Amino acid sequence: MAIALKTPSEIEKMRRSGAILRQVHQAVSAAVRPGATTMDLERVAEATIDKLGATAAFKGYNNYPACLCTSVNHEVIHGIPSAKKVLQSGDIVSVDCGVIVEGYYSDAAETYAVGQPSAEVQRLLDVTKASLERAIQAVHVGATVGDIGATVQELCEGEGYGVVRDFVGHGIGKNMHEDPQVPNFGRRGKGTKLRVGMVLAIEPMINAGSADVKVLQDGWTAVTVDGSMSAHFEHTVAVTKDGPLVLTR
Repeated sequence: MAIALKTPSEIEKMRRSGAILRQVHQAVSAAVRPGATTMDLERVAEATIDKLGATAAFKGYNNYPACLCTSVNHEVIHGIPSAKKVLQSGDIVSVDCGVIVEGYYSDAAETYAVGQPSAEVQRLLDVTKASLERAIQAVHVGATVGDIGATVQELCEGEGYGVVRDFVGHGIGKNMHEDPQVPNFGRRGKGTKLRVGMVLAIEPMINAGSADVKVLQDGWTAVTVDGSMSAHFEHTVAVTKDGPLVLTR
């Protein structure tokens, strides 16, 4: 698939999509508490998406059954919401969601602490979030996808964490997944050069232990092989002549 460069009017539509997605995340974050189930979060997301007149991007995508991916503790990504999965104080839950507005996708993820996290878990969240922010600052015309990946990798591996290799970020627009792939590892100056009009879903997936992951029998849920905690943060970011424009802020 050739890289689809977006016009300013297309980026504006994606910004509107991202603004609605931010409202979904705000509603879901307010529902994260000990005793809530991941299906409770799903119901909040579904009702908010419906109320705001958007379409859930994930539900039905390759037969995925929900609006959210809710990945708890050692689950990395693609955890399926369940009424049986009850959040406990000290857990973390990564909430990944996408919506479609006026035919354009937006995609964002955030990892929330349930109750009071341990200092060790809070550090994982802080470093992963910081790696996303640094990666966004690496987005400018003439930079490369390798610059983005190297930025995440250097920070997170420098803190002793595992950078997931099996799943990566991606281009986004009229489709959920477009070229180029955006790994969270790489070499500076290598890979696709960034051009005005590219829109990227940048999404560090960082494990407290080994980078190794496996997919469970449900065909979706990816977990850390060593059982360590995993954090995931994501924004949809446009490349402009003035630098990065975060569409899901």
